[in-house]
Parts: sequence; C-alpha cells; structure tokens
Amino acid sequence: MTIKEQITQEMEKLPEPLLQEILDFVQFLQAKHQQQNILGITIMSESSLEKDWLKPEEEAAWQDL
Repeated sequence: MTIKEQITQEMEKLPEPLLQEILDFVQFLQAKHQQQNILGITIMSESSLEKDWLKPEEEAAWQDL
C-alpha cells in the first residue's frame, strides 16, 4: 500500500472538522514548498544577474535611490 493510499484510508475514518484541519495543513505545506522553490530560483538567478548589477551604468542608474 502506498503512502497516499494509507493517508486516504485513515482520512476516511475522520470526522469533517478534522478533515478541515488536514486540508489547512496540506495547503500550508504546499505554500511552504512553493516559497522554497521561489527562493531556490532567486538564488540560482543571482549569479546570472550579478554581471548586470556590477556594470557602472547600473550603479549610476540606482545611485539616486
């Protein structure tokens, strides 16, 4: 039996209020995972963007902020 099947089997036994808590927790985990993916992409793109950030014209464009 897979983990997904085990979870489904256990959820069948639960009352509706607990199912709402499970749904909330699953949505929390999905959001957390999505944030981690976004952070990973941001970190990976940093080295690519660094080349542009270090150009003198970029520095000049942002110096008044």
